[in-house]
Amino acid sequence: MTITAILPAFCLLAASNEVKSCCSGDMSQFLNDPAFLAAHMEPIAPATPATGGKMRTFDVPTVGKVGAYWVAPKAGSYAAVIMIHEWWGLNEQIKLTAEKLNQEAGYGVLAIDLYNGKSTSNRNEAGKLMGAVDNVTTRLKVQEAVKALKGGKFGFKPAKIGTVGYCFGGGWSYWTAALGGNNVQACAIYYGMPDSSPEVVSKLKAPVLFIHANKDKWINNDVVNALSAEMTKEHKSIKVLNYDADHGFANPSNPIFDKAATEDAWKHLMEFFKANLGR
Repeated sequence: MTITAILPAFCLLAASNEVKSCCSGDMSQFLNDPAFLAAHMEPIAPATPATGGKMRTFDVPTVGKVGAYWVAPKAGSYAAVIMIHEWWGLNEQIKLTAEKLNQEAGYGVLAIDLYNGKSTSNRNEAGKLMGAVDNVTTRLKVQEAVKALKGGKFGFKPAKIGTVGYCFGGGWSYWTAALGGNNVQACAIYYGMPDSSPEVVSKLKAPVLFIHANKDKWINNDVVNALSAEMTKEHKSIKVLNYDADHGFANPSNPIFDKAATEDAWKHLMEFFKANLGR
């Protein structure tokens, strides 16, 4: 694993004409790519279910109720993290990850559902679910997730909020931070597709931790380098972790799971959140 220098930076869900991405707003750009589908090996179900949280809902004007898996903070914590799932949906693995973050850092964790209650272990179905996501509506959902937390919707008013997401959720982690503005103090992205346009970068107030897989054919080194260059101009902060691994490496239910890289990335994630969110 290598770490780039801390640079002004940013992350967001978007597409470029040259790059195909699982986190791109241009769904047709990669959903018809057989290599992209093949790269997403169907997950292995966790041995035990998640039991430490509860399904809750929050209201989104013009949209309705949105589901989320809420893990309440431990005593003494004053921060919360919004977590966003991979293209498989809000499944047991994401819920278990939310519980792990809560157990180790003490934060309240809100794992929001952007698939309207659906999840799958079939790659073709996952592609359909991701392709059905409406970006405008989903931006409203992530904005309201931040507002719901700040307003004490779940019985807890965090002083600070962070975001984290994986693949599809990595891009939406950025959107949550960018649209949350000053209400979000930390943004973590696991191999999500960034948008390096000045118009989008300027919205971000939170520092970014970008966890990058060097073998990723869609979110590749050129993408990360372009992002870092634009962030330098915008005076934003990013720390990029580069791992000799492939897209999706940090999911224990993924057949290509890389245990060593995942544990190292998690250690840096904890340090990043503690530095920016406290305990």
